[in-house]
Amino acid sequence: MSQPNSSPSTPKKPKKVVIGMSGGVDSSVAAWMLKEQGHEVIGLFMKNWEDDDNDEYCSARQDWLDVVSVADLIGIDVEAVNFAAEYRERVFADFLKEYAAGRTPNPDVLCNAEIKFKAFLDHAMSLGADSIATGHYARVRHEGGKVQLLKALDASKDQSYFLHRLTQDQLANVLFPLGEIPKIEVRKIAEKIGLHNARKKDSTGICFIGERPFREFLNRYLPRTPGPIKTPDGKTLGEHMGLAFFTLGQRKGIGLGGSQDGNGDAWYVARKDMANNTLYVAQGHEHPWLLANTLEAIDASWVAGTMPTPGNYSAKTRYRQADSACVLNTGAAPLNFSLNFPDAQWAVTPGQSAVLYDGEICLGGGIISA
Repeated sequence: MSQPNSSPSTPKKPKKVVIGMSGGVDSSVAAWMLKEQGHEVIGLFMKNWEDDDNDEYCSARQDWLDVVSVADLIGIDVEAVNFAAEYRERVFADFLKEYAAGRTPNPDVLCNAEIKFKAFLDHAMSLGADSIATGHYARVRHEGGKVQLLKALDASKDQSYFLHRLTQDQLANVLFPLGEIPKIEVRKIAEKIGLHNARKKDSTGICFIGERPFREFLNRYLPRTPGPIKTPDGKTLGEHMGLAFFTLGQRKGIGLGGSQDGNGDAWYVARKDMANNTLYVAQGHEHPWLLANTLEAIDASWVAGTMPTPGNYSAKTRYRQADSACVLNTGAAPLNFSLNFPDAQWAVTPGQSAVLYDGEICLGGGIISA
């Protein structure tokens, strides 16, 4: 089988590479590609959650068996490492704190920065690795003494949004073998080389929640604090179970069966008043309360190490979204910034990440605060 062309993500000489393997098709094919390029490859399976190993939604045991099977087929060594304590301290604690404060965090962003490219990187280097690798759809480019994080060529699978908090040190020795090829080709490779997980369903959602009902999971850790559900004009429609269980733009699961005023438009979560424990809902996808031309962000992290020059860029305010033109401005504090959008953005959600791009280059981003 012909190999992908040499690219910014393709190494030029053999290395000892430790690759994170999840049991999915992406990391499996990435490991095979590295082995085909002549590298000494070691697979590393990360166990990041162990609160409910016997739960019907926990797939860690099957994922490990899948990793072992793939490693045996392609002829590489593999080991498992437990980062559950680090995950709970560095990711899950922040996750709960943010939800309790009424925000909607993205733990996958923090997991990449704190676990997959920190705890994992440290462990890999202790094994004597020259580089680490993952099955993420992204690319890196070394230019002018700096490392740039680039979008994957398959725009529909690009995961640079989730990697935007990685630093120069973290990116310096990272390989993304899948950054140059489309997902459909990854599946074809997996089938051709006989991987049993070639058609394995992609994992979705937050890694420690899996496919379980999200509200049920959150209710294990956060108390219910009921309060009123109101319309923008102050009319009370019902009662919510707790603001932590709702996110801006949410349409399903609000608990308002059918239209309350006869116009037939769906209800959306429009605002959360934490001080008065009130959930505001509005009818219609384009309600003014759901649209914003500006946002404020905090806790910025820039791939180059410094904030880009204020000016015109593009940004995403959530993962499944096309880039939107914006203007970057400095904020009131060194790690703050603001974005102005010519076109109004829908359901800009505090706690989510605003990620900035200059063409194909992911510059970094911050946490939306308002």
